[in-house]
Amino acid sequence: MPGTRKLGRTSDQRKAMLRAMVTYLLENGKIETTVTRAKEVSAMAEKMITLGKVGDLHSKRQIFAYITKEDVAKKLVDEIAPKYADRKGGYTKVVKIGPRRGDAAEMAIIQLV
Repeated sequence: MPGTRKLGRTSDQRKAMLRAMVTYLLENGKIETTVTRAKEVSAMAEKMITLGKVGDLHSKRQIFAYITKEDVAKKLVDEIAPKYADRKGGYTKVVKIGPRRGDAAEMAIIQLV
């Protein structure tokens, strides 16, 4: 699993949160979250898109095991991954947008390029 950030959670909570955020990113194309979470989500989303580009049965099973919604996994394999076929990486972009009002946590928008 890319990255070693703990994000203040236990390992099962962290994995569930990252799975949900990657699924939401692939579904909507954009998420607003903290910078550290955005970096972790970016790493996992890039890994999923790379698996989608490979396109063999093993890769598809890995994608369907990680992505929480079946229709989003199908969208990744059928639409998103072929769009990046000629690109060698860098499928996501993290843009910092300043501190959050409540606790001054540094916020960012992560989006598909």
